Amino acid sequence: MTHFDVFNGDADGICSLLQLRLAAATESVLVTGAKRDIALLQRVPAQRGDTVTALDISAADNREALLALLERGVAIQYFDHHFAGELPAHPGLEAHIDTSPGVCTGILVDRHLAGSQRIWAVVAAFGDNLIAAARDLAASLKLAPAQIAAVRELADNIAYNAYGDSEADLIVRPAALYLSLKRHADPFRFIATAALFGKLSDARRDDLDRARQVKPETTAANAKVYVLPDAPWARRVRGVFGNELANASPHAAHAVLTGNAQGGYTVSVRAPRTNPTGADALCRRFATGGGREAAAGINRLPANELPAFMRCFVQAFP
Repeated sequence: MTHFDVFNGDADGICSLLQLRLAAATESVLVTGAKRDIALLQRVPAQRGDTVTALDISAADNREALLALLERGVAIQYFDHHFAGELPAHPGLEAHIDTSPGVCTGILVDRHLAGSQRIWAVVAAFGDNLIAAARDLAASLKLAPAQIAAVRELADNIAYNAYGDSEADLIVRPAALYLSLKRHADPFRFIATAALFGKLSDARRDDLDRARQVKPETTAANAKVYVLPDAPWARRVRGVFGNELANASPHAAHAVLTGNAQGGYTVSVRAPRTNPTGADALCRRFATGGGREAAAGINRLPANELPAFMRCFVQAFP
């Protein structure tokens, strides 16, 4: 029997798996990728008797592969907070799905484990920009302010590393980052001893400094659109830059676009922090869009659809 751990390469996916494997060590095959690389179940060659844990990837985007695995007799444990569509009713599927805007996959795993690895749920929540939820979890652990600041920086670094159109854009491949974090087991040990932490921090700050020089394309107070160039630094930073903008102007929605190799754009959307809904519905209006209510994206927006996107974006967040 083979077990497969299939997880989003962002902070939420990585920290969700860390919680599970630190609580119960399991030899597994890792299947992951850059943040937007979410159609991961189709890469799993599992057969009857094998098992799969899927974390932080939309069941809607993986529906056909999910059904095929279940039909082959594969048992699947699924944790996610993105739009799921209609889940199959199958005895081989154990689904933990909650699309509420105040939760992330790491919080769902924390509930499942009754808080036994909660420090990594704190990192997951900060990584998904769920600041209030992260602080509530941190308070239950009685973390000092300096410790909270440290794990928030770690979360930002892990989240930053996941963005890119492919793993070639990333500072470190998500599977390697997961394994490094797992070896350290404790986030504070990783922060204090791993050279990779400083490497990610330096790169994130440099990329953010470049992004902050870009002016918004829209003048609407309620909806700001930023267009970054087709460059690895821009693709890496679009998520954390979007979070920074959302935290600085919580009443406004924000979209960060980067050029792609097809001549169009990759889009990252943040709903207003004060009303964190509507991002996924907006993005699903476009062919490769999806996500969750508070934060969503479009993998490939053709250049000729940019004006339509900007109109829809401003109208979606009045």
